Amino acid sequence: MGLIPLLFMTILLAGAFPAAAQELQLTGSFAQGGLVIGRIDPGARVALDGKDVRVSKEGMFLLGFGRDAAAAAELRLVLADGAESVQTLRITQREYKIQRIDGLPTKKVTPDPASVKRISIENAMIKKVRAVDTDRAYFASGFDWPVKGPISGVFGSQRVLNGKPKNPHNGVDVAAPQGTVIVAPADGVVALVHGDMFYTGKTVMIDHGHGLTSVYAHMSAILVKDGQKVARGTPIGKIGKTGRVTGPHLHWGVTLFGTHLDPRLLTGPMPKGN
Repeated sequence: MGLIPLLFMTILLAGAFPAAAQELQLTGSFAQGGLVIGRIDPGARVALDGKDVRVSKEGMFLLGFGRDAAAAAELRLVLADGAESVQTLRITQREYKIQRIDGLPTKKVTPDPASVKRISIENAMIKKVRAVDTDRAYFASGFDWPVKGPISGVFGSQRVLNGKPKNPHNGVDVAAPQGTVIVAPADGVVALVHGDMFYTGKTVMIDHGHGLTSVYAHMSAILVKDGQKVARGTPIGKIGKTGRVTGPHLHWGVTLFGTHLDPRLLTGPMPKGN
Protein backbone atom coordinates (compact mmCIF):
# COMPACT_ATOMS: atom_id res chain seq x y z
CA MET A 1 0.00 0.00 0.00
CA GLY A 2 1.76 3.15 -1.16
CA LEU A 3 1.18 6.72 -0.18
CA ILE A 4 -1.70 8.45 -1.89
CA PRO A 5 -0.59 11.16 -4.32
CA LEU A 6 -2.39 14.16 -2.80
CA LEU A 7 -0.19 14.72 0.18
CA PHE A 8 -0.22 18.48 0.66
CA MET A 9 -2.67 20.68 -1.17
CA THR A 10 -4.43 23.98 -0.58
CA ILE A 11 -8.00 24.90 -1.48
CA LEU A 12 -8.91 28.58 -1.73
CA LEU A 13 -12.67 28.94 -1.83
CA ALA A 14 -12.98 32.32 -3.46
CA GLY A 15 -16.48 33.75 -3.56
CA ALA A 16 -17.70 31.70 -0.63
CA PHE A 17 -17.89 34.86 1.48
CA PRO A 18 -18.09 38.62 0.89
CA ALA A 19 -14.96 40.22 -0.59
CA ALA A 20 -14.05 41.74 2.77
CA ALA A 21 -13.73 38.31 4.33
CA GLN A 22 -10.57 36.22 4.25
CA GLU A 23 -10.72 33.29 1.85
CA LEU A 24 -10.91 29.88 3.47
CA GLN A 25 -7.60 28.03 3.24
CA LEU A 26 -7.38 24.26 3.72
CA THR A 27 -3.94 22.65 3.58
CA GLY A 28 -3.20 18.98 4.08
CA SER A 29 -4.29 15.54 2.95
CA PHE A 30 -7.91 15.05 1.90
CA ALA A 31 -7.82 11.27 2.32
CA GLN A 32 -8.63 8.58 4.84
CA GLY A 33 -6.06 9.03 7.62
CA GLY A 34 -5.36 12.61 6.57
CA LEU A 35 -5.04 15.83 8.58
CA VAL A 36 -6.04 19.23 7.20
CA ILE A 37 -5.08 22.59 8.71
CA GLY A 38 -7.61 25.33 8.06
CA ARG A 39 -7.40 29.11 8.20
CA ILE A 40 -10.35 31.48 8.26
CA ASP A 41 -11.28 34.87 9.70
CA PRO A 42 -10.79 35.02 13.50
CA GLY A 43 -14.12 34.73 15.24
CA ALA A 44 -15.56 32.31 12.68
CA ARG A 45 -17.30 29.09 13.72
CA VAL A 46 -16.47 25.81 11.98
CA ALA A 47 -18.22 22.42 12.02
CA LEU A 48 -17.31 19.17 10.27
CA ASP A 49 -20.21 16.78 9.66
CA GLY A 50 -22.24 18.62 12.30
CA LYS A 51 -19.54 18.59 15.00
CA ASP A 52 -18.04 21.89 16.16
CA VAL A 53 -14.30 22.37 15.59
CA ARG A 54 -12.03 24.54 17.75
CA VAL A 55 -10.88 27.73 15.96
CA SER A 56 -7.89 29.57 17.42
CA LYS A 57 -7.87 33.32 17.96
CA GLU A 58 -5.76 33.53 14.78
CA GLY A 59 -8.40 31.60 12.82
CA MET A 60 -6.61 28.23 12.63
CA PHE A 61 -8.42 24.89 12.97
CA LEU A 62 -7.90 21.17 12.36
CA LEU A 63 -9.89 18.57 10.40
CA GLY A 64 -9.13 14.86 10.68
CA PHE A 65 -10.35 11.98 8.53
CA GLY A 66 -10.17 8.49 10.01
CA ARG A 67 -9.17 5.18 8.46
CA ASP A 68 -12.73 4.50 7.28
CA ALA A 69 -13.89 8.07 6.61
CA ALA A 70 -16.71 8.44 4.08
CA ALA A 71 -16.01 9.70 0.57
CA ALA A 72 -17.53 13.11 1.34
CA ALA A 73 -17.60 15.38 4.39
CA GLU A 74 -19.63 18.54 5.05
CA LEU A 75 -17.75 21.63 6.21
CA ARG A 76 -19.96 24.39 7.61
CA LEU A 77 -18.56 27.87 8.27
CA VAL A 78 -20.15 30.86 9.97
CA LEU A 79 -18.24 34.15 10.05
CA ALA A 80 -18.42 36.63 12.92
CA ASP A 81 -20.83 38.78 10.91
CA GLY A 82 -23.19 35.83 10.38
CA ALA A 83 -22.25 35.00 6.77
CA GLU A 84 -22.52 31.24 6.22
CA SER A 85 -21.07 28.74 3.78
CA VAL A 86 -21.38 24.97 3.40
CA GLN A 87 -18.70 23.09 1.42
CA THR A 88 -18.45 19.43 0.46
CA LEU A 89 -14.98 17.96 0.89
CA ARG A 90 -14.08 14.92 -1.23
CA ILE A 91 -12.08 12.35 0.73
CA THR A 92 -9.86 9.88 -1.14
CA GLN A 93 -10.61 6.28 -0.22
CA ARG A 94 -7.78 3.82 0.46
CA GLU A 95 -7.20 0.07 0.49
CA TYR A 96 -5.55 -1.58 3.48
CA LYS A 97 -3.55 -4.75 3.91
CA ILE A 98 -5.47 -7.50 5.77
CA GLN A 99 -3.45 -10.44 7.16
CA ARG A 100 -5.23 -13.62 8.32
CA ILE A 101 -3.48 -15.98 10.73
CA ASP A 102 -5.20 -19.13 12.01
CA GLY A 103 -4.21 -21.89 14.42
CA LEU A 104 -2.69 -19.63 17.10
CA PRO A 105 -2.85 -20.68 20.79
CA THR A 106 -5.71 -18.88 22.58
CA LYS A 107 -3.32 -17.11 24.99
CA LYS A 108 -1.66 -15.43 22.02
CA VAL A 109 -4.97 -13.94 20.89
CA THR A 110 -6.91 -13.28 24.12
CA PRO A 111 -5.10 -11.82 27.20
CA ASP A 112 -5.76 -13.36 30.62
CA PRO A 113 -8.19 -11.59 33.03
CA ALA A 114 -5.43 -9.83 34.99
CA SER A 115 -3.92 -8.46 31.78
CA VAL A 116 -7.36 -7.38 30.54
CA LYS A 117 -7.82 -5.32 33.72
CA ARG A 118 -4.40 -3.74 33.32
CA ILE A 119 -5.05 -2.95 29.65
CA SER A 120 -8.35 -1.30 30.55
CA ILE A 121 -6.66 1.00 33.08
CA GLU A 122 -3.92 1.96 30.64
CA ASN A 123 -6.39 2.56 27.81
CA ALA A 124 -8.31 4.95 30.08
CA MET A 125 -5.10 6.92 30.67
CA ILE A 126 -4.49 7.20 26.93
CA LYS A 127 -8.11 8.15 26.28
CA LYS A 128 -7.89 10.93 28.88
CA VAL A 129 -4.90 12.47 27.09
CA ARG A 130 -6.65 12.25 23.73
CA ALA A 131 -9.63 14.18 25.12
CA VAL A 132 -7.49 17.22 26.01
CA ASP A 133 -8.40 20.30 23.94
CA THR A 134 -5.50 22.74 24.41
CA ASP A 135 -6.02 26.13 22.76
CA ARG A 136 -2.34 26.48 21.74
CA ALA A 137 -1.61 25.66 18.08
CA TYR A 138 1.71 23.87 18.67
CA PHE A 139 1.05 21.84 15.50
CA ALA A 140 1.76 24.95 13.42
CA SER A 141 5.49 24.12 13.73
CA GLY A 142 4.99 21.34 11.15
CA PHE A 143 5.99 17.68 11.47
CA ASP A 144 9.20 15.73 10.80
CA TRP A 145 9.91 12.02 11.22
CA PRO A 146 10.75 11.31 14.90
CA VAL A 147 13.32 8.70 13.81
CA LYS A 148 14.62 7.52 10.45
CA GLY A 149 14.73 3.94 9.25
CA PRO A 150 12.82 1.28 7.29
CA ILE A 151 9.04 1.38 7.73
CA SER A 152 8.05 -2.01 9.14
CA GLY A 153 4.36 -1.35 9.79
CA VAL A 154 1.87 0.89 8.00
CA PHE A 155 -1.27 2.74 9.04
CA GLY A 156 -4.59 0.99 8.57
CA SER A 157 -3.32 -2.57 8.18
CA GLN A 158 -5.18 -5.23 10.15
CA ARG A 159 -4.73 -8.79 11.38
CA VAL A 160 -7.46 -11.39 11.71
CA LEU A 161 -6.28 -13.92 14.32
CA ASN A 162 -8.14 -17.23 14.52
CA GLY A 163 -10.98 -15.56 12.66
CA LYS A 164 -11.18 -12.66 15.15
CA PRO A 165 -10.48 -9.19 13.62
CA LYS A 166 -8.04 -7.20 15.75
CA ASN A 167 -7.94 -3.42 15.89
CA PRO A 168 -6.40 -1.86 12.76
CA HIS A 169 -2.83 -0.59 13.10
CA ASN A 170 -3.28 3.04 14.09
CA GLY A 171 0.18 4.37 13.31
CA VAL A 172 3.46 3.56 11.59
CA ASP A 173 6.33 1.39 12.79
CA VAL A 174 9.92 2.42 12.08
CA ALA A 175 12.69 -0.14 12.55
CA ALA A 176 15.98 1.18 13.97
CA PRO A 177 18.84 -0.10 16.14
CA GLN A 178 18.32 -0.36 19.89
CA GLY A 179 19.16 2.95 21.56
CA THR A 180 18.62 5.18 18.50
CA VAL A 181 17.41 8.60 19.67
CA ILE A 182 13.77 9.53 18.99
CA VAL A 183 12.91 13.23 18.68
CA ALA A 184 9.69 15.20 18.94
CA PRO A 185 8.39 15.63 15.37
CA ALA A 186 6.62 18.89 16.24
CA ASP A 187 6.26 21.40 19.06
CA GLY A 188 4.09 20.41 21.99
CA VAL A 189 3.79 19.50 25.66
CA VAL A 190 4.49 16.03 27.08
CA ALA A 191 1.07 14.80 28.26
CA LEU A 192 1.89 11.25 29.39
CA VAL A 193 4.97 9.34 30.48
CA HIS A 194 4.59 5.65 31.37
CA GLY A 195 7.44 3.27 32.13
CA ASP A 196 5.70 -0.03 31.35
CA MET A 197 2.40 -0.35 29.50
CA PHE A 198 1.16 -3.84 28.65
CA TYR A 199 1.17 -3.43 24.87
CA THR A 200 3.44 -0.42 24.33
CA GLY A 201 6.08 -0.67 27.09
CA LYS A 202 7.86 2.61 27.77
CA THR A 203 5.48 5.15 26.28
CA VAL A 204 5.33 8.93 25.77
CA MET A 205 2.44 11.06 24.51
CA ILE A 206 2.71 14.68 23.30
CA ASP A 207 -0.10 17.24 23.11
CA HIS A 208 0.22 19.37 19.95
CA GLY A 209 -2.89 21.47 20.61
CA HIS A 210 -6.52 21.49 19.46
CA GLY A 211 -6.92 17.81 20.37
CA LEU A 212 -3.98 16.64 18.23
CA THR A 213 -1.76 14.20 20.13
CA SER A 214 1.02 11.78 19.25
CA VAL A 215 2.26 8.59 20.91
CA TYR A 216 5.70 6.92 20.94
CA ALA A 217 5.87 3.29 22.05
CA HIS A 218 8.27 0.42 22.84
CA MET A 219 11.14 2.71 23.87
CA SER A 220 14.16 1.51 25.82
CA ALA A 221 14.54 4.88 27.59
CA ILE A 222 12.43 7.99 28.15
CA LEU A 223 14.21 11.35 28.04
CA VAL A 224 11.38 13.74 28.96
CA LYS A 225 9.08 14.42 31.91
CA ASP A 226 5.32 14.83 32.13
CA GLY A 227 4.36 18.46 31.49
CA GLN A 228 7.63 19.32 29.75
CA LYS A 229 7.44 21.63 26.73
CA VAL A 230 9.27 20.23 23.72
CA ALA A 231 10.27 21.81 20.44
CA ARG A 232 10.47 20.08 17.08
CA GLY A 233 13.68 18.00 17.21
CA THR A 234 13.89 17.68 21.01
CA PRO A 235 15.10 14.18 22.07
CA ILE A 236 12.24 12.38 23.85
CA GLY A 237 13.42 8.76 24.08
CA LYS A 238 15.36 5.88 22.56
CA ILE A 239 14.39 2.96 20.33
CA GLY A 240 13.67 -0.24 22.23
CA LYS A 241 11.56 -3.37 22.29
CA THR A 242 9.52 -2.97 25.48
CA GLY A 243 5.91 -4.14 25.63
CA ARG A 244 4.44 -6.71 23.23
CA VAL A 245 6.98 -6.65 20.38
CA THR A 246 9.47 -9.00 18.77
CA GLY A 247 12.23 -6.54 17.90
CA PRO A 248 13.42 -2.94 18.37
CA HIS A 249 11.33 -0.32 16.62
CA LEU A 250 9.23 2.79 17.20
CA HIS A 251 5.47 2.75 16.96
CA TRP A 252 4.41 6.32 16.17
CA GLY A 253 0.75 7.25 16.24
CA VAL A 254 -1.08 10.55 15.70
CA THR A 255 -4.67 11.14 16.81
CA LEU A 256 -7.13 14.04 16.58
CA PHE A 257 -9.27 13.33 19.65
CA GLY A 258 -10.62 9.84 18.86
CA THR A 259 -9.68 9.88 15.17
CA HIS A 260 -6.49 8.00 14.28
CA LEU A 261 -4.44 9.61 11.51
CA ASP A 262 -1.66 8.35 9.25
CA PRO A 263 1.62 9.99 10.38
CA ARG A 264 3.09 9.58 6.88
CA LEU A 265 0.49 12.06 5.60
CA LEU A 266 1.87 14.69 7.99
CA THR A 267 5.54 14.29 7.06
CA GLY A 268 5.72 12.93 3.55
CA PRO A 269 7.82 9.89 2.59
CA MET A 270 10.75 8.74 4.71
CA PRO A 271 13.90 10.54 3.51
CA LYS A 272 16.13 8.32 1.37
CA GLY A 273 19.50 7.08 2.54
CA ASN A 274 18.32 5.84 5.94
